[in-house]
Parts: sequence; C-alpha cells; structure tokens
Amino acid sequence: MRRFTAQGTNEGFTCRHCGAAVPPLANGSYRNHCPRCLYSLHVDVFPGDRASDCGGLLEPIGVEHSGKKGWVIVHRCGRCGALRRNKAALDDPAAPDSFERLLELSQGPR
Repeated sequence: MRRFTAQGTNEGFTCRHCGAAVPPLANGSYRNHCPRCLYSLHVDVFPGDRASDCGGLLEPIGVEHSGKKGWVIVHRCGRCGALRRNKAALDDPAAPDSFERLLELSQGPR
C-alpha cells in the first residue's frame, strides 16, 4: 500500500548534483527534485516519509505522462538502483522545472 506522510517543512535546498539553489514550491507542496537538472535524492521509502537510509542521487532517466498527474519524472538511484517517479512542477511561478530537460528525457537515451 502506498501512502504519503509529510515530514519536515517546505524548505529550499541546494542541489547535490548541479549546485543550484532550489526554492520551495510556491503552492506549499514539497519539492523533491532540482528544477534545473531534475536530479533528486533517495531519502523516501514512501513519498514524504524520509525513511530511506540510502541517500543516493536519483538520476532522471525518463519522463512519462499521466492523465491524472501530468508529467512524471522517472528517476534511478545511482547507489541502490531503485526506480522512483516524481511529478514535474512545470507550473511553479518561482522555479518551474526545466521544460527543455523534460523534452530531452522524453527522447530517450542518446
């Protein structure tokens, strides 16, 4: 069973992949990836629980479109190989996800 358990607060962070300063989402939701390079960290077992001990970088490897969630970024953990899916934040007024990077991912590996 999947569940969402919010932990902590909606705070900005520094991307561990590209070093970008990432502001929190303007809508109050929790941002879990960098809007510039789309990398994330493997910190959750279930979305928002911060219960994973892995801590590896989640590399964006693809993108999917869901009628319910819109664009979803597919990540693979560089440490343990786990696959994760995260909703893209294209409509955030402060720092929307890079649409160009999403397009690159939609074209598959080069």
